[in-house]
Amino acid sequence: MEPKNMTIPNPQEIEKEISDFLSKKYGNRVKVVSPIVMPENEASGDDTGKGNENRTVNFDLKPEDLIAYLDQYIIRQDQAKRILATKICTHFNRIQHQKRTGGKDEFEGRIKNNIIMIGPTGVGKTYMIKLIAKKIGVPFVKADATKFSETGYVGGDVEDTVRDLVRESDNDIELAQYGIVYIDEIDKIAASKNHYGADVSRSGVQRALLKPMEETEVEMKAQNDPISMIQEVEQFRKTGKREKRSINTKNILFIVSGAFSELPEIIRERTTDQAIGFGAKLNDNRDETVTMQQVKAEDLVEYGFESEFIGRLPVRSVFERLSRQDLFDILKNPNNPIILSKRLDFATYGIDVRFSDDALELLAERAFNESTGARGLVSVIEQALIPFETRLPSMNIKRFPVTSEIILNPQKAIDKWIPGEDNAGREKEFVRTKEENRKHLIDYITANRTKLSEQYGLPLSKYRIERIADYYWSKVVEIGTAISSIKAHYDMIKKIEINFYNRHDLNLVLEEDAIDFISEQLTNQSLNIDQIYRKISDDFEYGLKLIRDKTGKNRFFISEYALRQPEAFLEDLIKTEFAKHNISPDLINDQGRDYRYED
Repeated sequence: MEPKNMTIPNPQEIEKEISDFLSKKYGNRVKVVSPIVMPENEASGDDTGKGNENRTVNFDLKPEDLIAYLDQYIIRQDQAKRILATKICTHFNRIQHQKRTGGKDEFEGRIKNNIIMIGPTGVGKTYMIKLIAKKIGVPFVKADATKFSETGYVGGDVEDTVRDLVRESDNDIELAQYGIVYIDEIDKIAASKNHYGADVSRSGVQRALLKPMEETEVEMKAQNDPISMIQEVEQFRKTGKREKRSINTKNILFIVSGAFSELPEIIRERTTDQAIGFGAKLNDNRDETVTMQQVKAEDLVEYGFESEFIGRLPVRSVFERLSRQDLFDILKNPNNPIILSKRLDFATYGIDVRFSDDALELLAERAFNESTGARGLVSVIEQALIPFETRLPSMNIKRFPVTSEIILNPQKAIDKWIPGEDNAGREKEFVRTKEENRKHLIDYITANRTKLSEQYGLPLSKYRIERIADYYWSKVVEIGTAISSIKAHYDMIKKIEINFYNRHDLNLVLEEDAIDFISEQLTNQSLNIDQIYRKISDDFEYGLKLIRDKTGKNRFFISEYALRQPEAFLEDLIKTEFAKHNISPDLINDQGRDYRYED
C-alpha cells in the first residue's frame, strides 16, 4: 500500500528515470523518444485488455472425451493420458463450478492439481500438454527450468513466465488467469547432494516457484524491465492515471516435467530396504518404467527437492520409454507432425512424397538406436531425406516414393532418376506406396469411426471415409481438418432439407446414402448446390404435395434410389400411402395436374 503523502511523479520525471536506467545499462546506444500526448480526463479507449475481461474459459470436457482426443495423436502412454486428462478436466471443471456457485464452496487449504511428469526425453510430454491446452482453448506457456538458474534467486524469471500468459492471451488478464504454465527439465533444479550452503540456482528457484504454484499476485510491471516502464509512461500519457495491473495465479495450472535419470536408483534403494526380511519378496527392478511407477514424495525429496516444493505438485504421472514398435506406430499415425512436416517440405516444391512401410520401419529402427525417443525421429528423417530435398526440386520429379532401398542407397537412386524423364520403376513404386498409404488411412478411420463421428458430428459412411482419405492425401493436413472439410460439404447438402421446407412446407429428410449420392454428383459432375436443389424440387414437389394433401403425411425420407428413380419412387410411395388411408389409386391427379413429368 502506498503512503498517502507519496507524490506521483509527472511524465517527465518518469521518462528521465527510465533514460537514466537505460543509459547505465546500455550507454548512449538506447534512448527514449516518446510522442507528446496530453493526458485525457476520460480515456477514449485503452489497451490494457480490460475490454476482454468478460472472456472466460467455457470448459465442458469430460476426462474420457479428452483421452479420446489424445488417442488420435499420442501413441502409448495410456496411464499418463488417463492421469493428465482426468486431473486437468477436474481442474477446469472445478473453476466452472465455482463460477456457477459464485465461489460459495471456497474453503481454506484448497489444493490445486499441479502436476509433475516423469519420463525420459522424447516420449511426448511437451506434445501432450500442448495438445491439451489447444483443445481446452487456454493460453499456454513453456519454459525450461534451467533458464531460471541464473536469476531465479529473486524470482524474476519465474514471474516472467506468468506474465507471458497475458501476452499469449492478447493482453487479456482474465483469460490468462486460467492458463497453463509448463516448466520442463525441472530435475535440473534439484539441489546437489554434494553442495553446501545457499544454492541460489537450484533451491532458490524452488522457493521462488512456491507462491505462484499456490496463489499469489504477480504484477504485470516487472522490476528492472525498461519495456514495462515505457508502457507505464505511455499509459499515463493517455489517461493521466497510474494503473496497477496484476495477475492472480490461483487458477493457473502448473505442470513440470523432467527425465529424473537418477531417480530409479533412489526408488530401488528404498524398495529393496523395505523388502529385506524373512519371507520378503524382492521387487523385479529390471523394468525402469515399473520402478518409476513406485515413486513417492520421499524419493523426490531425496533426489534434491524441498518438501514444500513437492507438496505443491500432488499429481504424479510417469511416462513409458518408447520401443521400436512405438516409434514405427508414431510414424504411421496420420496425425503425427513429423511426416506431415516432411510432406509439407516437399510440397513446397510441388513434390508429392509418400513413405512405404518398410521405409518407416527402417527410420524407426535408426531412431530407436539413438535412444532419444520420438525426438530422434526428426533427425533421422532429415538425415535420410536431405539429399533428395536438395536434388529433386531441380530434377522435375513430382512423385517421390520413399522406400527402404532409396534410404539405404540415396545417391544410387538419384543417379538412376534421369532429370526430366519419368522413371517407370519409380512411378510403379510410387503407385504401390500411394495405395498402401490410402488403405492404411481408410483402415485407421474405420477403426476409429465411432470416436471420430462423435467428435466431429459426422456419420462416417464408407463413401465419406474414402472422401476423407482422398482429401487428406491431396492436401497436407491432419485427419481432423480433412473430416471438417467433408463435414462442411455434408452440412451444405443438409441445408437442402431446410430450403425445401421453407419453400414447399414439406419435411424432406435425406438419408445417408442420398447425401453421399449428392456429394458424388457435386464432385464428379461439377454441379453446384443450387442446381441440385432445383432438380430435387422439380422431381418431388408435386408428388409429395399430393400425398400430403390426401393423407396428411408431411415427413418423407429420400434415399439414393429415390434420387435416381424419382418417378418410380413416387409411384410406389403414392400406392403405399393411399392404401393405408383407403384412397382410390385413381386419384393420382391433383386438380387436373399430373405429378409425373419429364426431367
